[in-house]
Amino acid sequence: MSRIGLNPINIPSGVEVQIKDNNVVEVKGPKGQLVQHIDPSMELKIEDNVLTIARPTENKRHRSLHGLSRTLISNMIVGVTEGYSKSLEIEGTGYRAQKQGNKLVLNLGYSHPIEMEDPEGIVVEVPAANKIVINGIDKQQVGNYAAVIRGHRKPEPYKGKGVKYSGEYIRRKVGKTGK
Repeated sequence: MSRIGLNPINIPSGVEVQIKDNNVVEVKGPKGQLVQHIDPSMELKIEDNVLTIARPTENKRHRSLHGLSRTLISNMIVGVTEGYSKSLEIEGTGYRAQKQGNKLVLNLGYSHPIEMEDPEGIVVEVPAANKIVINGIDKQQVGNYAAVIRGHRKPEPYKGKGVKYSGEYIRRKVGKTGK
């Protein structure tokens, strides 16, 4: 039994949800528009600004798609109303980030700076030299871009240098002791 899939999705005012052919769900809101293809076997219904998702059978594939479908649509609605944000922190001597137009320039201890162009639909802000804030309406795209930036220099366990998520705990190791 899918506890998540059984929950109905309330559609807030100002948000328009359309179910097109082949279960293509289109969500329009104040921040933008998102389109997601949901498995055609799932049954989607909108009644009185409440969207419900039902599965046709109890086989394993339909059970696993039930909660996933509901979560994807729910994330789309939250994205077009509130948006998503990820914060990254940079630690290390000489490590810094800066914004040049629509490019993010990272100095992470390599012999060259890393230049990354912002993907479409993503807004990157650099409020300080050691902070990066990524905003967008698509949760998956925001998280993926944050992971790509973090992947250029993951935090190391001895001094904690690198790019980490805000609030992420880095388990420290004890270094060598010299005599």
